[in-house]
Amino acid sequence: MNWHGNSAPSSSSATANSFPSSEEDFLIKQLLLAHDPDGRWLDSELLISAMENVMSSSASHRSNVEEAVQWKDEDSIAIAGSEETLGQILWKISSELCKVFVGKGNQHGRTMALFDLLGSYRWDAKVALVLASFAASYGQFWLINQLHHDIPLASSIAMVKQLPRELIMLRPRFKALNLLLKTMVDVTKCIIKFEGLPLRHVKLDVEPIGTTKLSIYVAAYWVVRSSLSCFSLVADLTAMKPEKVYSNATAVAAWEMLSMESRLSRILHHLSGPVHLCHRRIELKMSQKLPTLFWEEHHDNQDVLEMLLALKDNLPLKEPSTKSKLGVTELKDKVVILLISKPQLLPLDELLLLVHQTYGHSHHKEFEAKYRVVWVPVTESDHWTETEKERFIILSNSLPWYSLNRPWALHSSVVNFIRLAWQSRADPTMVVLDSKGAMTNLNGMDMVLIWGANAFPFSAVREQELLAEQKQLTLQLLVDEIDPLLAKWVEEGRNICIYGSENLDWINELNTKAREIMSCGIQLEMVYVGSSNIISENVGKTSDIIHQTIHRNLLSSTKVRFFWLRIESLRRSKLQQGGRLRIDHILQDVSALLQHHDDGNDKGGWIAIGSGTAEEIVRLEGRKAIELLSKVHEWGENVGKKGFLGAIRASVQVPKPLLILHPAEPCSHSVMIPYGKGQQQQPKGNMLCEKCRRVMKPYVVYK
Repeated sequence: MNWHGNSAPSSSSATANSFPSSEEDFLIKQLLLAHDPDGRWLDSELLISAMENVMSSSASHRSNVEEAVQWKDEDSIAIAGSEETLGQILWKISSELCKVFVGKGNQHGRTMALFDLLGSYRWDAKVALVLASFAASYGQFWLINQLHHDIPLASSIAMVKQLPRELIMLRPRFKALNLLLKTMVDVTKCIIKFEGLPLRHVKLDVEPIGTTKLSIYVAAYWVVRSSLSCFSLVADLTAMKPEKVYSNATAVAAWEMLSMESRLSRILHHLSGPVHLCHRRIELKMSQKLPTLFWEEHHDNQDVLEMLLALKDNLPLKEPSTKSKLGVTELKDKVVILLISKPQLLPLDELLLLVHQTYGHSHHKEFEAKYRVVWVPVTESDHWTETEKERFIILSNSLPWYSLNRPWALHSSVVNFIRLAWQSRADPTMVVLDSKGAMTNLNGMDMVLIWGANAFPFSAVREQELLAEQKQLTLQLLVDEIDPLLAKWVEEGRNICIYGSENLDWINELNTKAREIMSCGIQLEMVYVGSSNIISENVGKTSDIIHQTIHRNLLSSTKVRFFWLRIESLRRSKLQQGGRLRIDHILQDVSALLQHHDDGNDKGGWIAIGSGTAEEIVRLEGRKAIELLSKVHEWGENVGKKGFLGAIRASVQVPKPLLILHPAEPCSHSVMIPYGKGQQQQPKGNMLCEKCRRVMKPYVVYK
């Protein structure tokens, strides 16, 4: 058995057969004796990507900096669980590699010395670190060589190191070296793919896994040993005399490189099949396990979060303030809201409202330590574009909640599950997991937009409770905390008139009547909210005119948008809770607000009048609103006895709650209710139209 020279075992290897030869059996025992991982973790895939950037730039001899791949701060590589930095461990490896050139011979001993040095790392990290160390030296050689004609510093370094100026005769050697390096990288990627299998969470048959592991050990050995030979070749260039460039040594060195490449190619051929098979079996088992994962009992949420977020990255989270990388242990015993969306997330107004309701809400401090929002962006395709990555990085650095460091590194099975189970539509979804990892709400987006942090723990049960507590549409429910001053007015019990329209004549007349009320000594605050089609430029212009000529407009255009987004969420939430199947007064009111548009027949708007936290409001439209305020001399005398809202209600004899006037004619709106096995073909009782609020006629459609 000769492991100390340049010779190697015969082709009957663990990668070719089910069982290793006696020589390889001895080698594997040596490797396992040196293998003592202590939990430290390195993103080997990212490190190899950096190494490939170096090698590709060197191989193409590029001197144009703009053509090179730009390395971003977000792609920084750290070793988790280690006191050593990446630079320190690479320096140690480089020092060990230098001994090869100084001592020559005994490559097996030098190789095992490297495995002893890297004993605390996983197999993929061992190989990736050695390759990265070599790439740093190789890249330095080419950087000096490319720049020495143009930059005096590079020229001086090349002269001191006595680097060869003419490399034309060395092209066969570099060609063989680059071919070997490519195969080494391919084998390393195969090792990374196997080491990245979530075998702790998904069990496979013991025998194929055990056999593949033996092949992984041997493959790692030969990649590291080949790295020693590559380093020797590059180091030899610094001491190469000019006459040696033209000798047969170049051809011999090229032949040695090609011989090693042939060996690694055979290893890759025999290793890639079993690894690919294990990967396919894992994918299948993952697709079976993920749907049931959230209904199983867990001690805490760690197993669930590791399965979802940390299969390929031990530090998958980005902390919002420091941008540091964190593990899922930061989320232990907390309610976790997974914000599933596309990389662009939301339009600006909706995004600002979501941030406000989760981190700017008055109840946030009360529940701050009990929940976290984690943004999990998912693309429509299987590959992230550079534009999507840049958009995600910019946005995630600006948001107050946790996000993934590299969402493009999520396990493919997890991505497929998210697309199928949670992201069935284009709109963002907030999936809520409790402190034990159980899914308590498939989409808590609407409840968060409506109630903010007060909706904690954001479960579907909590949403039902909040909706059940609201019997009527109140000022507090309408405005929540979209504006601090408006929220203060509500708490103080002030009389508030919220109104909307785009018709200036109607607005002027309404505010004239409001001033008459105030002149009678009755306090009344006027708040303009435009209309649900706030994106119209007319609404913005109208708001400016009101602010400048009629009264101080309390709400900015952004906060007006907040108002309507919450109303839309309230309507959706009501409909999802079965509001279509019974008379729901809140649903009626918010539907009317959303569907009100100024048209040719009714050049008016609407008003919603309430008093502080009273459990009701009066809502009127068009001329009826003007008429109500015009009768202040009739109902104003009763304000002292019945209160502001009671006096108004008694004056117009409005039933509790105020029902919506139906349009003159039914609309043609239709709702499709899918039929499934075990379900009713049509809902029990009557269904109200979302548009005109009339009882809808049932029809059966066969497909």
